[in-house]
Amino acid sequence: MGQTLPEIAEKLRDASKKVQLIYAFNASGKTRLSREFRKLIDPKTEERDDEHRPKMLYYNAFTEDLFYWDNDLEGDIERKLKIQPNAYTKSAFEDLGLDGNVIATFQRYTQPNLTPRFSADFSEVTFSLERGTDMSSGNLKISKGEESNFIWSIFYCLLDQVISTRNITEVDDRETAQFNDLEYIFIDDPVSSLDENHLIQLAVDVADLIKRSDTTNGLKFIITTHSPLFFNVLFNELKNKTCYMLKRLEDGGFELEAKKGDSNHSFSYHLYLKQTLEQAIAADKIERYHFTLLRNLYEKTSSFLGYPRWSELLPSDQQLYLNRIIQFTSHNTLSSEAIAEPSPEEKQTVKLLLDHLRNNYSYWQKETPNA
Repeated sequence: MGQTLPEIAEKLRDASKKVQLIYAFNASGKTRLSREFRKLIDPKTEERDDEHRPKMLYYNAFTEDLFYWDNDLEGDIERKLKIQPNAYTKSAFEDLGLDGNVIATFQRYTQPNLTPRFSADFSEVTFSLERGTDMSSGNLKISKGEESNFIWSIFYCLLDQVISTRNITEVDDRETAQFNDLEYIFIDDPVSSLDENHLIQLAVDVADLIKRSDTTNGLKFIITTHSPLFFNVLFNELKNKTCYMLKRLEDGGFELEAKKGDSNHSFSYHLYLKQTLEQAIAADKIERYHFTLLRNLYEKTSSFLGYPRWSELLPSDQQLYLNRIIQFTSHNTLSSEAIAEPSPEEKQTVKLLLDHLRNNYSYWQKETPNA
């Protein structure tokens, strides 16, 4: 019987380590864990007022939900990224004046001439490509990856300010008192839509901030990710960390298993994918996220074997059809179609494709001893 996410949140709190690094597949509960941890450390109450100083600063999918697009459907010209009123951006822009830092950081992650422009009240931001002359592209709708980079840049600059402030030992000498009660920084998967180069840069930046955080200032960091590369860079950059793998079990519970090495040494990523799929098939508990794991397993295998595309490992007589099935089910983002329970035919497809990969591409099979 597994643990609940609130129980795992308590385990992370009681460990009282400076850095706790957690790997988990998508749909394993990372974002929900960050919410449970926030409720444990800094619960919202009716008694809160404007003077409340947070005990936890976190970045997760809910952070990105604070930003949404006004696409100017009538004029198709004034496209703006709107910012919902919140303490997170108020602290960064109105209190600390970090807008210039955010622009510089964002351009470092994307391109130097992609320029954000904030409104006077920081309720919206527009983007344009500056061409070195008086020419400008006008307002652009940036890509999802660039949008994620922009939101992360705000959090990164705020975190940089937090660490600089908390490193000042004398509380009365600090520029602001709003971070004095902070205990935890929780970063949940800031790597969506990043290519490998920017992912590595982001991991190094996070590690540098953590290393710069003085051990005497009391800040503790929890980082979760589904990316083996991000996990490995942080593992190798940081010392004195505790590493875990978060698993969602078939009984609906969760397990937080301690790991001693990077992803290549401590949990054999591709073999764990294979084992997870086999267990779901055997228990007839296949869900839609298993298609994402299946695609990932095909990608890892094709890369190892030198195939230019993972789809070339699919059965040749149904390659186009099966490729579309996996693409659709692993990248489905429409809420009306987000049904956890696949159809019987889709479940059979998972079994067929795992058997095909196992039987045709030389996964080692343990022999059953003769009775």
